[in-house]
Amino acid sequence: MFENLNWWEIGALLMLALLIFGERLPKVISDGLRMLRGLRAMAQNATTDLNRELGTDLQLQDLHPKAFIRKHLLSEEDEAAIRKPLQGLLDDVKQDLNGVRSDLSEVAEAADIKNNRSTTSNSTAMAPSQKFDLDAT
Repeated sequence: MFENLNWWEIGALLMLALLIFGERLPKVISDGLRMLRGLRAMAQNATTDLNRELGTDLQLQDLHPKAFIRKHLLSEEDEAAIRKPLQGLLDDVKQDLNGVRSDLSEVAEAADIKNNRSTTSNSTAMAPSQKFDLDAT
């Protein structure tokens, strides 16, 4: 939750909380923690009730639809059968993309060589007395 905040921002938030709540800040913090514990207890009770009703060992992260289907409805063989054609397709696409990448790098190198030759020939053909003001452009 606070992974994007640095120490200065956390300090500023604490100072803001102190200014807003003043002397009541410890009570507000304890009320917030009590509410968080209550929410955790409700979630734990809900998973316990689901485990008892379904007769399985269900965790909270297992309630995600994809994880639920993968864990409770598909066997390992079914999952492997579903993944096999898609894995072949993924391998083919990766191979094609690697070929395109190598072709593009060859074209970029060829264009770079031509640009370097033309730049070198233009710079030698230009009189040394001609200088350009880069700030003027």
